[in-house]
Amino acid sequence: MAYTLKLVGIGSGNPKHLTLEAIEALNSCDAILIPHKGADKDDLAGLRRQICADVLTGDTPIHEFTLPIRDEATTDYRQRVDDWHDAIAAVWLDAMQKALPSGGTVGFLVWGDPSLYDSTLRIADRLTKQTRITTQVIPGITSIQTLTAGHAIPLNRINGPFTITTGRQLRDNGWPNKVDTVVVMLDGACSFRHLDPTGITIYWTAFAGMPNEIRRSGPLSDITQDIIETRAEARKKHGWCMDIYLLRKDD
Repeated sequence: MAYTLKLVGIGSGNPKHLTLEAIEALNSCDAILIPHKGADKDDLAGLRRQICADVLTGDTPIHEFTLPIRDEATTDYRQRVDDWHDAIAAVWLDAMQKALPSGGTVGFLVWGDPSLYDSTLRIADRLTKQTRITTQVIPGITSIQTLTAGHAIPLNRINGPFTITTGRQLRDNGWPNKVDTVVVMLDGACSFRHLDPTGITIYWTAFAGMPNEIRRSGPLSDITQDIIETRAEARKKHGWCMDIYLLRKDD
C-alpha cells in the first residue's frame, strides 16, 4: 500500500488564515487525521475540527488519535526529542493504516507553517523510511506574520538582518551577534528577562490569530513583569499558552 501525506499549514488559529490552496488540499484527502495533545489542549484539536467543518465540502472521514508525551526523564535534550519523534511517527503510521488500510491520501493540519520550528516534516521523513509515502507540503501563515501584523510593524529594519531563535537559545547564549532584531519562539519561561533591557523594545503576542489573542508592546524595562504575569494568568486559565515575541534594539 502507498500513501500521500499532505501537510497543510493552517495558520496560527484563525480559520480565515487558510489559503485557497490549503482548502483545496484538504478537500482532496481521503481521510484527515487530528491529534490530541491532552485534555488541557483539547481546544487545539477543536480548532482543527472547526476548520474541517468550515471548509470540507464532502464527507471526508476525520480520525483522531492521541500523541505520546515526551519523556522528560532523559537528561539529553536532543535524545528526548529524537525518541519522542520516533514514538510520534509510530503513532502516525498506525493511525494512517487504521484510517486507510488500502492506502490513499491523508491530510494533517499543521499549526502555522510546516517549515518553521515545527517537527512535522522530520516526523514525516521517518515515515518515508518505513513505508511508501509521498509527502506534499502546503504552506501556511506563520505566527511571525501574525505577530508583526497585529503590532503593525515590519519584521526587519531597512537592509537589516534578523534572527529567529528559541527561548532556550536566548536564555543560554544571550542576544545573537550582528543583528538588532530577534524573533523568539518556543519560550515557556519568558527568557527575555535574562537580558539587559536597556534600549530594547519588545512586541509580545500570545494566542496569535485566535479570538483570545493578547498583545503587549513597549520598552522591555517597563513591561517585563506585566508580560510575565499576563502569560502566567493566561496559562492558568487555558491550561496552555503559545506565545511569540520580537525584540528590537534602539537605533
